[in-house]
Amino acid sequence: MGIELKKITKRVGAETYIYETDLSVEKGGFNILLGTTLSGKTTLMRLMAGLDRPSSGEIWFDGNNVTGVPVQKRSVAMVYQQFINYPNFTVFNNIASPLRVSGISPSEIKQRVEQMAELVKLTPMLQRFPSELSGGQQQRAALARALIKDAGLVLLDEPLANLDYKLREEFRDELPKLFADTGATVVYATSEPLEALMLGGKTATLHEGRVTQYGPTAESYRQPNSLLSAGVFSDPPINTAAIDKKGDVFYLTEAVNWPVPPPYARLPDARYVIGVRPHHLLVGGTTENAVKVNGIVQIAEISGSQSIIHVDVEGNSWVSESRGVHPYRVGDVVELGVNVERCFYFDINGERLLA
Repeated sequence: MGIELKKITKRVGAETYIYETDLSVEKGGFNILLGTTLSGKTTLMRLMAGLDRPSSGEIWFDGNNVTGVPVQKRSVAMVYQQFINYPNFTVFNNIASPLRVSGISPSEIKQRVEQMAELVKLTPMLQRFPSELSGGQQQRAALARALIKDAGLVLLDEPLANLDYKLREEFRDELPKLFADTGATVVYATSEPLEALMLGGKTATLHEGRVTQYGPTAESYRQPNSLLSAGVFSDPPINTAAIDKKGDVFYLTEAVNWPVPPPYARLPDARYVIGVRPHHLLVGGTTENAVKVNGIVQIAEISGSQSIIHVDVEGNSWVSESRGVHPYRVGDVVELGVNVERCFYFDINGERLLA
């Protein structure tokens, strides 16, 4: 059954943190809350955990109404971005602490702690204290303590943020596998679309206290139901512009236009909105089905083997993300190729026009 939120809200004074939300998370699944800072991810997790009570609505877990049940009486484990460890315990005792209160034998505790320490690369640090660890090592200890608990609900609030790049990559691969056979319901919060895609499972996109979409992660990315959902699932931000349909042609400007794709042929003539992901906007080159448009470079960034170019296109600030190093200068006029078959089309209110 998993966890189910039924018309929950969260208000503090006159401020609303979570607007009325219905969300049903399957038992044993790996679920992601994706949204920017202040979108409501942590608030939702605190409600799920029982650390906060909703202002209205109910929270059900495995078929039981747990709305008023305190966190101590729930089978829940939570890890924050800001790691928390017992400063007077060794790493071994920090990881072992949830098992000791369960009455497990010392020999089994030792075996399970050593297995978990191996997973999180902390075996040489088991007899150290948290103050003797780096920030990343302390976060791994906190993560290990939550994972060893065998809780029915595991809440991970951006738990990898303080790890170095290599460890983050390893954990992204290992986490879904780690929970695959436990039966635990896992909810993982992140602000990074790429991380959500790498973790898989199902994703709920959040924007300013509202869940805008929930479904299989790849599907939510490829088929956003609104401009808000597409924006949450795009980093750099998705490019948008108003377009006009006149007959069988879409116009960005009179000079920049393209035939209306067949699925949208029956739309009435009106103003719509186009959405273009940065990696579908090619600077200095075009591909088949691409419409050419000129832009003026505003900012040019090199990120490893990627070039991120901010351009002004007919008064719209757009971003192109392309492979290779392209040393453009501010003020350069560049030719862009917009793959209109990869674009998203929305009505003027931001709702996706379904093909």
